[in-house]
Amino acid sequence: MSIAEATPDLEQVDHNDRAFLGHPKGLGYLGFTEGCERFSYYSMQTLLTLYMVNYLLVPGRMDKVIGLNWLQSHVYGGISGQPLASAIFGTYTALVYFTPIFGGILADSLLGRTRTLILGGVLMAIGHFLMAVESAFVFALLALLLGVGAFKGNIATQVGDLYGPNDLRRAMAFQIFYIFINVSVIAAPLISGTLGQKVGWHYGFGCAGVVMVIGLFIYLKGRPWLAPEQPRNRSLDAPPRERMTRADFMCVVYLIILIPVLAVSLLTNQEIFSAYLVWGDQKFDLTLLNHTSSWLITVDAIVSFSMLVAVAAFWKWWSVSRTEPDEISKMIIGSVFTIAGAMCLFMGALTAPAHGKISLIWPMAFELMNSIGFAHILPVSLALFSKIAPKQISATVIGLYYLSFFAANALVGYVGGLYSSLPTTTFWLIHAASAAVGLVAFIVFKVVLGHRMESTPQHQAAALS
Repeated sequence: MSIAEATPDLEQVDHNDRAFLGHPKGLGYLGFTEGCERFSYYSMQTLLTLYMVNYLLVPGRMDKVIGLNWLQSHVYGGISGQPLASAIFGTYTALVYFTPIFGGILADSLLGRTRTLILGGVLMAIGHFLMAVESAFVFALLALLLGVGAFKGNIATQVGDLYGPNDLRRAMAFQIFYIFINVSVIAAPLISGTLGQKVGWHYGFGCAGVVMVIGLFIYLKGRPWLAPEQPRNRSLDAPPRERMTRADFMCVVYLIILIPVLAVSLLTNQEIFSAYLVWGDQKFDLTLLNHTSSWLITVDAIVSFSMLVAVAAFWKWWSVSRTEPDEISKMIIGSVFTIAGAMCLFMGALTAPAHGKISLIWPMAFELMNSIGFAHILPVSLALFSKIAPKQISATVIGLYYLSFFAANALVGYVGGLYSSLPTTTFWLIHAASAAVGLVAFIVFKVVLGHRMESTPQHQAAALS
């Protein structure tokens, strides 16, 4: 019995399908689904620190939150105020990128990607609606953590499954996928952020839950155009799953080595939702942004979206007459721009007036530089993992990819807590230094292992035979 016969509800994906912007129709459904999920996630992430600092973590109110006082005393050492908010934010956003490992294992070994992804969407919707209940704050975070873990790695894996191993559209597909994400990040602060800050925090969180439910319906409608997956509970006449080869294991090793390098390079970008947002709320001249600090996230998303499109167009133009750089080389280029972005924040702090607001010039320069770096690192690294991950454990390997975000956000939780105690100039120099460490590590990685990661496991197996 074939895989297609074992999954009659799914059509065999046609790798020659170019119905959606020259890509398979399934990419459109996955992109819109991810857009809804990211809208809900970034609605939550935009509001979370501001909600805690300005509303929840105050005497009298936080005492009503089940389990929060215990966490404050036993996990966070009794800290309070902005440092506690930063610590909770760091823990939450770190674990968001740790749980996809278990979501990948669950999909690869038990439920399959589709069922695991649907379970994750349901849990996330429940979590967003629970955020509207103050006393259930901790349980809401837990539901969101489990939901993202089940959802995130599996939808990225399904994008990769739409393409054959030698299909050159794969990298562009992930750039399109990230464009959906960035459109959602533009919309989330404008809609949920404005509802949360101007109408009521719980309206913002509730809006995120509604959009997540819409995303689930889009995904269910698009299932016939997704790649079929091998069933978890096979009958006796079903084909056995392939065993992993030495080349498969070596590819996993290379990717694991890359994870901490990615984590260090991501610190500045991930700080945007934590200390950067608090700094902007306190010190930036937000007249042009309707005095709404959450709109800084929309600005970041607009610039990121623009640079994703511009960078993709640039390299397409470049490849017409020249050789396009490989993935690691692009990530090296991205690190240079990330360093420049962090230095813009340093200059903004250095030139800040003693008793006035900081002009948006330096923050906007940061957005431009950091977004060019983002376009060269995030979608490219995800495409790289999708490209060389062994197909037997592809969902698990994509889950491992998100360990880099786990580590980066754990660093945000620690480093962000230093914002209140360090000079602002020193604070942003730390971020520039982290990007510089990432740059050096990428260069070393390119020299030592880069040539071994330029092919798929199938090609490596041929080389080893």
